[in-house]
This record gives sequence, structure tokens and C-alpha cells, in this order.
Amino acid sequence: MSSTRLRILGAAQRLIAGRGTGFTMADVARESGVSRQAVYLHFASRASLFMAVVRHMDDTDGIRPRCERALAAPDPVEALRAFLRAWLRYADRIRPVASALLASRHDDSDTAAAWEDRMDELRTGFLAATRRLRASGLLRPGLDPETAADLAWAMTSVPVWEQLTVDRGMSARDAEHHLTDAVTAALASG
Repeated sequence: MSSTRLRILGAAQRLIAGRGTGFTMADVARESGVSRQAVYLHFASRASLFMAVVRHMDDTDGIRPRCERALAAPDPVEALRAFLRAWLRYADRIRPVASALLASRHDDSDTAAAWEDRMDELRTGFLAATRRLRASGLLRPGLDPETAADLAWAMTSVPVWEQLTVDRGMSARDAEHHLTDAVTAALASG
């Protein structure tokens, strides 16, 4: 990846975390120290820029390989727990950007596209975990994998994380522990 592209991505990430998503490509150019034309050479639109920012954050953090390793745990319940821990640790790191995207997604189709892209991938991970629970007979009776995945996704959403850690002052470690236990208890039988 070119150094200019990296500068632009870093600038956009800082702007999102600091100001939300109400900025222009010219603002990104100023923040990154490049011309507006250079920003458009790398990103044809705000939507493509937002998508690139969130995917770059994922790649830089290595969240995908961690989630894949978690889901590969031999025991389906431990796979769910490991996936939850990987996601919640990442949610803590991305909270400023994720919260800004979430807050503006109803009014800004560019941020909505980036948000939905990331949430679809997260729900897919939860679905893989809940399908394993069902296949092993460990999914709580009355739940199907899709509903269970939606429940896990909602119970560990960025707003829930923010309410616990920011609004209620719970430590990230305690929030991770309690949410992992709560989701596991809600989804797994026995």
C-alpha cells in the first residue's frame, strides 16, 4: 500500500474518531497533507474512503485471523467464547470510529455502507458459531442459529459496549468477561 494511501486512511480515521463523519474529502486532504486530487485518485468517493478505513483498521488489527482461529476451537462452546472475546477486545479498540459511523449511518449513506459491511461480517462469524452449537446439540432449545446469532450480535454491539465501559465505567476486562458469560448462557444449553 502506498504511503500516500496510508496517510489518507490515517487522516480519515483521525477525523472520524475526533469529529464524526461530517467532513469532506477536502478536509481529509488537509489533514493528510495531500491534494484533494490525490485523495480522489485513491478513493473515488466518501463511501469508498469509509469502507477502506474500516477494512484497513480490521487488517491492521488482524481481527479476521483471530476470529477464524477462535471459531476453529474444537469445542463449540469454547469457540463461541473465544469469538466473543476476540470481538469484544476489538470493539474496545475501534469504539470511537464505530460509534461515529453508527451515529451517522441513518443520515449518511456512505457511513451506512461501511457500517453494514462490517456488521454483516460480524454476524456471519456469530452465525458460524451458532451453527456449530446446533450441530453439536448445544444450542439452547427454542433457538435457531440465525436468531441466536442476531442475539449475540445485539448483546455485544458497540452501543452496549459503550454503555457498559463509558456510561457505567466498567473496565474493559470486566465488560468482556460479563458479556461473554451472558451471551454463552443465553445461547448454549447445559
